Amino acid sequence: MASPVVRNFMKQQGFPEEPTDACDMHFKGLYFQPRIMFTLVLLGMLLQSAPSFLVLSAVLWWNTLLPRFNPFEAGYNRLVAPRRGTGLLAPAPMPRRFAQGMAAAFLLGAGLALLGGRPAASWVLQGFLVVAFASLLFGRFCLGAYVYHVLKGRVAFANSTLPWARS
Repeated sequence: MASPVVRNFMKQQGFPEEPTDACDMHFKGLYFQPRIMFTLVLLGMLLQSAPSFLVLSAVLWWNTLLPRFNPFEAGYNRLVAPRRGTGLLAPAPMPRRFAQGMAAAFLLGAGLALLGGRPAASWVLQGFLVVAFASLLFGRFCLGAYVYHVLKGRVAFANSTLPWARS
């Protein structure tokens, strides 16, 4: 059964209300990309590799600007969904794309800071990325999607999607 936290997360990401089973499967599919990206971000942090951050940024910009061609969703739809018997992932709605764009901007900044000889600035941006990914993966809260709704003037809606908010 989809918990209120999962339902709030799905609303926050911009997806319509779904039956419980579909919601749970969709939720698991949506976590495919962040799990891979967070692992790669941590690797980039360990190596302090500007090229790693720049490549990851480019991938997320691609996903943001061309959501129908998101390689993570294509990989999930082709390799994972058929084995699990889950539905296919559709292109990301605007709140999810905005969150990907925010992450892309932070990754770009971290990479450029390293290239520019500003490791402290890069570490600050990397810290924001860790907090955002940890909130997403462990707290089921997407900071980027939350910011999107706030910037659109939907503060009450944004607050209603917080993990501790009741559905």
